[in-house]
Amino acid sequence: MAFDITPYVDMSPAQVRQLIREGVIDFPTAGMCRGYAQANLVILPAEYAADFEEYANKNPFPCPILEIVKGTPDTHAMGEGGNICTDIPRYRIYENGVFTKELTDVSDYWKEGYVGFLIGCSFSFEEALIREGIEIRHIAQGRNVPMFKTNIQTVPAGPFSGPMVCSMRPMTPENAQKAYDITVKMPNVHGAPVQMGDPEKVGVKDVMKPDYGEAVDIYEGEIPVFWPCGVTPQAAIENAKLPIVITHAPGHMFITDIPNAELNDYLEARKHKK
Repeated sequence: MAFDITPYVDMSPAQVRQLIREGVIDFPTAGMCRGYAQANLVILPAEYAADFEEYANKNPFPCPILEIVKGTPDTHAMGEGGNICTDIPRYRIYENGVFTKELTDVSDYWKEGYVGFLIGCSFSFEEALIREGIEIRHIAQGRNVPMFKTNIQTVPAGPFSGPMVCSMRPMTPENAQKAYDITVKMPNVHGAPVQMGDPEKVGVKDVMKPDYGEAVDIYEGEIPVFWPCGVTPQAAIENAKLPIVITHAPGHMFITDIPNAELNDYLEARKHKK
């Protein structure tokens, strides 16, 4: 289903978060708030939070943690005044590992002790690719990015395990190499591609049938390029079969107040403070 992000490209993150909170925006956020980092979400009961944090730390490319939200659903480091229960266009509820419903507000589900994780998103590196003249097909076609469960297994922790999910963008081989050189320097938003040109090597049999998101056109002379994706935790959640987990709906992100250009340095500096 096509949608138009044009009115939101140059709005501030706070403005767009407010429109999401009001229900005006309920579609994917790729390309909104040009220049600002976006984040995936996982919310868990307290007893699973330590295991999930360990899982994310063991799998830093698909699951780079940007902020851990405790006490209330309010965000601080990634956006003062944000709320992880209202400021994402669509959420998914998983019960016993099964996706049961999609909602635009999960305030009623937040309980005392719950912990939220904002996780780095590949939408953050797309701006750098566009700046270098590389077309991002799902943005150009007004679609959600195609995402695939691969045969690459993540490192397990506690009840969490499963395949790495990868997002795919078609490009010419020349642009794919250029994209590799750009994203390899961005480890906090998934880093370099894991595969360029041979989807079967990562277990993807049909690039027109994504597990999440929507298929995009691939033109003659282009190859599919696969990056680690922040939807990976959703595959691990299906395997863990926890009583309840709340996530973003794939492609529907939390838009942070941190510029993409500053995110990597910001997170590196924060690591050194620990």
